[in-house]
Amino acid sequence: MTTHLPTCSCCGDPLDDERRIDFGYNLPDAALGLPEEAIHRLGVRALLRVDGVGSFIRCLLHVRLSHDTELVLGAWVQVDDATLRRAHAQWEEPEYADFAFTGTFANRIQPWGDDLLGAEVATRVADPDELPVVTDVRHPVAARVLTEVWDRDEVLSRFPHPLPVGVRTDLGDGWSVMRDAGLTAGFADGYDHFNAPDRTAAVSLKRDDVPGRTQADFLTALLSGAPDTRPAQRLREEMPDGGLRYAFWLTPQNNGRPRHEFYGFTLYPSGTGAGIFCTHEAPDTLAWAQQIWRSLECTPPMNKIS
Repeated sequence: MTTHLPTCSCCGDPLDDERRIDFGYNLPDAALGLPEEAIHRLGVRALLRVDGVGSFIRCLLHVRLSHDTELVLGAWVQVDDATLRRAHAQWEEPEYADFAFTGTFANRIQPWGDDLLGAEVATRVADPDELPVVTDVRHPVAARVLTEVWDRDEVLSRFPHPLPVGVRTDLGDGWSVMRDAGLTAGFADGYDHFNAPDRTAAVSLKRDDVPGRTQADFLTALLSGAPDTRPAQRLREEMPDGGLRYAFWLTPQNNGRPRHEFYGFTLYPSGTGAGIFCTHEAPDTLAWAQQIWRSLECTPPMNKIS
């Protein structure tokens, strides 16, 4: 399980630099779901022994991302018992500055998944005030984690907790949307959900099941039963690539508390579309709802660059 962000994977302090994004894994994958009495922490949060599983040391894995961004993963490396004892003896001593060891990576992290989990890694202390750093991944595929620059949106969109930067998120079938900084992400009941305490967004894909129907008629069908709104609370936009955007918004009363609602659609002549439903507390957050609606994009497979 990943800790909430943006915070430092070592000390937990908030991070202000968007160029370094830290994620911290609380436990190795093999320890998830085990009773607390099976998990033994050796004085510091970075040293762990798990009954029936093994010994672990928390390390930093640095990954280079596009947009001049660095992802720093505070993850676990499985080691033998002798290495754990040595780490425990040296952790608060001057010898820690020269501490180095090998082990196997103990967290499954997307988009690298099973290639990284179980890969042999080499680590050393680069800064005595920080956790040991993974310096080498001894696996023909997983080694690319350290050597390549990865697409920031592709990697960060896999992490559900709040991010200090906005990332474009894949919705499937060529569709994507911008997930703003500070929003959590999840998927349930056919909707991609993005949430913060004062705002939410839910996105779903639409497919017209009536062959040859125009976008305007498809939109009419989607709006069946929708509440009537004043012209000032509606937007209709023709897109240069042949798409159509339509949105409306209202402020109903929810248990006596105003809650603004925004409904938006983006449709293409091919019969594919996406709908978004946003809620927000402050009236001036309407601009945010319109922005995330306008960020809905579809790149048909035949137009993608291979």
